[in-house]
Amino acid sequence: MNKTFVITLLLVSFVTIGILSFKSQENNSYIQLYHSRLNEFTQSETELIAFIKDENIQTIKGKEFIRHKIEQSRLKLKGVDFWLRYFDPVAYHRINGPLPVEWETEVFEKFEPPYKREGAGLSLAELYLDEMNISTDSLIYLVQSSVQSTKVYLADSITRNLTNYQHFYLANRLFLLNLTAIYTTGFECPGSSNIIPELVSMLKDIDQIYVTYNESFPGYPVKKDYLALYREAMLFVNKQPAEPNEFDHFNFIKNYVNPLFGLNQKMIRDYKVVSNNFNDYSLNDNSNSIFDKSLYKGQNEKGVFIAVDDEAVLEEIRQVGKLLFYDPILSGNNKRSCISCHKPTQYFTDTGRTTSLQFDDQESLTRNTPSLINVVYNHLLMLDGKHISLMNQAKDVITNPLELSGNEKDVVKKVMSCSDYEKAFKRFVKLTPNSKKINIDHIISAVILYYSSFSKYYSPFDNAMNKNENISMNCEKGFNIFMSKAQCATCHFVPQFNGVKPPYINTEFEVLGVPADKNFSKISPDSGRAKIHPAAQTMNAFRTGTIRNAAFTKPYMHNGIFKTLDEVISFYDAGGAAGKGLQVRNQTLSGDSLKLSKPEKEQLTAFIHSLNENITFEAAPGVLPVSKNKNLNGRKVGGEY
Repeated sequence: MNKTFVITLLLVSFVTIGILSFKSQENNSYIQLYHSRLNEFTQSETELIAFIKDENIQTIKGKEFIRHKIEQSRLKLKGVDFWLRYFDPVAYHRINGPLPVEWETEVFEKFEPPYKREGAGLSLAELYLDEMNISTDSLIYLVQSSVQSTKVYLADSITRNLTNYQHFYLANRLFLLNLTAIYTTGFECPGSSNIIPELVSMLKDIDQIYVTYNESFPGYPVKKDYLALYREAMLFVNKQPAEPNEFDHFNFIKNYVNPLFGLNQKMIRDYKVVSNNFNDYSLNDNSNSIFDKSLYKGQNEKGVFIAVDDEAVLEEIRQVGKLLFYDPILSGNNKRSCISCHKPTQYFTDTGRTTSLQFDDQESLTRNTPSLINVVYNHLLMLDGKHISLMNQAKDVITNPLELSGNEKDVVKKVMSCSDYEKAFKRFVKLTPNSKKINIDHIISAVILYYSSFSKYYSPFDNAMNKNENISMNCEKGFNIFMSKAQCATCHFVPQFNGVKPPYINTEFEVLGVPADKNFSKISPDSGRAKIHPAAQTMNAFRTGTIRNAAFTKPYMHNGIFKTLDEVISFYDAGGAAGKGLQVRNQTLSGDSLKLSKPEKEQLTAFIHSLNENITFEAAPGVLPVSKNKNLNGRKVGGEY
């Protein structure tokens, strides 16, 4: 066949395919809606820049006019938020970033160091209006950055997803998770009075997305029961007071959002939806509730035994891990064990001391012992985020001269000198074909499997959400305060109430200005996150821990400065260190008083208590395995200090 003819035929074919593709997109109302809404949002941003140039932003009148225009543009953003946040969250950060600069990355922080990300966009532009000595150029920069980032969403790499139904259900899942944890709390909404109006507008816009999606993808439709419940949710929100502090978060989530999530998960499974987006990295398609402990996973709790699924075998490994957790054989002097700091019946922390003893049995460690319960729901570990895996964290503790002061080779040798351990690990090593020789990783993996098993329990609050079990009205009111007036939910995200927000692939750090003493004479000298990644923004920043089981995990804060929940709530109510009159330039907590009343504080405490999990603790081992080395047989269960 003539070569020229073949090339011509191919060109004609490509053009024909291109025309057909264009026409199919042209006739696809769902894709049209995407481009139409994106265009409307971009146009509103462009108009906003023109208004800023023409207006005198040094006057109160000028500022309020621009604020109003920003709010109008934010409503347009809500119409496309469904797609933007899912398709490219990094670009979204410059459209509606919550902070001017962040060092918190996506889940890839597990594989590469975090990098400086500058935020921009509408939220920061509105907040900038409240600063002193503002300039037109700086304000325009924040909005112009948003305009440039919006162009990212016109790239073929993104728009081609619109021709396939699969992205829709994954984006919808993220929308529902954010509806629970982000959209109603003011996390990205500078003006609290706009939270409910934006929510109403967004729900209406999403409903239209559902309609056009069903028109364009009739083979994989949003099912009728989902649409009916969603519209009931819209009616519920429309009847809510405009005052955000009066919004009924509890019933909104329990009766509408959580059931919608379950229905969407079922459609993901029924339609065999597959993801290639890192937003779905840790989410479980088989979880039917936002409050299911299997919703997402931050850590591998099996270690080197990750391929083992046999529950009977895992229980054998776990029982050996339990022995090792109580066995001081892991320490350098055979007198100190894991429970020296993480006491199982004290929710795997140490409630008897501000900070635990050091290895020398004299000095105290500088930081409070964090609970190991629910540790698997963090992507980064330790209060400064030093470690990315439970394996690394455990190795650090064993070898740290201030903690267990052990040596990896010596630990393996000592453990294997005990015939019970030796027999067990000779069986277990066969389950790890990539590690045919017993090493420290096998030992640590057993320990991790043991304590991680206590992260699977549920609380009365979970049962209220999952099973419609009753909790007190004070708990319900306390949750609503937590999500609104108290601003707790802007750092402690549903459902684990830690610093991991949807889509649950990163870990947030906050600067509260935790004091060094009860007199608030100065903040704690501990630099926190800055020890791992030095930067002005990370100075004195600490990983946001969970408030689950908080009633049992005193003392509080990284230095254990507060002994009661009342003290913690009062600290937040005052506005942290800044509210107490200390200078903390990078404090992420608002320095304004929350103005919580005594009854509101009591209700907030009642909610926190409803997160106490119904954990079944186990008795300590009666004896420890006997060693061939007689010098090791004086070991005491749990160690000596």
